[in-house]
Amino acid sequence: MMTEQAGPRQLVDDVVRAEQVGFDFSVTSDHYFPWLDSQGHAPYAWSVLGAAAQATSSIPLTTYVTCPTVRYHPTVVAQKAATLQLLSEGRFRLGLGSGENLNEHVIGQGWPSADVRHEMLEEAIEIIRALFGGGYVTHHGTHYDVDSAKLWDLPDQPPPIGVAVSGPQSCRLAGRLADILIATEPKPELVADFERNGGGGKPRIGQIPVCYDPDRDAAIARAHDQFRWFGSGWKVNSELPGPASFAGATQFVRPEDVAASIPCGDDVEEFTELIRPFVDAGFTDVALVQIGGDHQRPFLDWAEKRLLPALREL
Repeated sequence: MMTEQAGPRQLVDDVVRAEQVGFDFSVTSDHYFPWLDSQGHAPYAWSVLGAAAQATSSIPLTTYVTCPTVRYHPTVVAQKAATLQLLSEGRFRLGLGSGENLNEHVIGQGWPSADVRHEMLEEAIEIIRALFGGGYVTHHGTHYDVDSAKLWDLPDQPPPIGVAVSGPQSCRLAGRLADILIATEPKPELVADFERNGGGGKPRIGQIPVCYDPDRDAAIARAHDQFRWFGSGWKVNSELPGPASFAGATQFVRPEDVAASIPCGDDVEEFTELIRPFVDAGFTDVALVQIGGDHQRPFLDWAEKRLLPALREL
């Protein structure tokens, strides 16, 4: 459920259909802005997730990812995660990350350096874990204060926490503090660093954009229009402040550059070959983001008949 490319009602309809066709899990972005104006949406992810929890019955729901450090205080993230775990009857996974300037600048408190963002994320996770444990929590740390907070509606099993990684520093943090690894690049070293730092045997979720369309040229054009930012890497993507910045930073990216890394069209073999590196790198799950809010239903129908059987074979 990519909030940057569809409105809230459609996102819920899409995840209902994804459950019907047999997807094993779902992920939801948590944005205040789209990456590019052409995507055109940014509804509040947590309202969408609450509706999705009631509209579905079995598919897991996952934030991919929420930044619990700037736009949200960690006590608020803990409360809404606990509530969603109750609404979904245990199907929720709380994916967390250090965030992007794109979404966090809106409260006007500036954008910290990467090292400080990791410090903030670590402290936020400690606060969230403490609140999931029940009882009152008071905390006076480097970045946050908590005054006698308590979650009054707690699930029997708190949601597992995933942490997004992009390099050694975030892998060390995730290995120590996370139940799940989250990444957008199929790098074996991310999995190795995660496992080396305490993540052995834990789930590892990757993500890749895809662009299904019977017309491959149309798929490439749409992927270039809406997703050409994806290959810029996290060090760039986390720093740019708005869609205009992403448009400027990607103005020289060509359609053929996008097609080299994003499967486009309806050739199942092309899709499986570009998804295979996540399997080879040691990821246990791969989230597929179909590009284009208006093209979800045909993708889901095609995935049911052709793509999902091929991926399960892989």
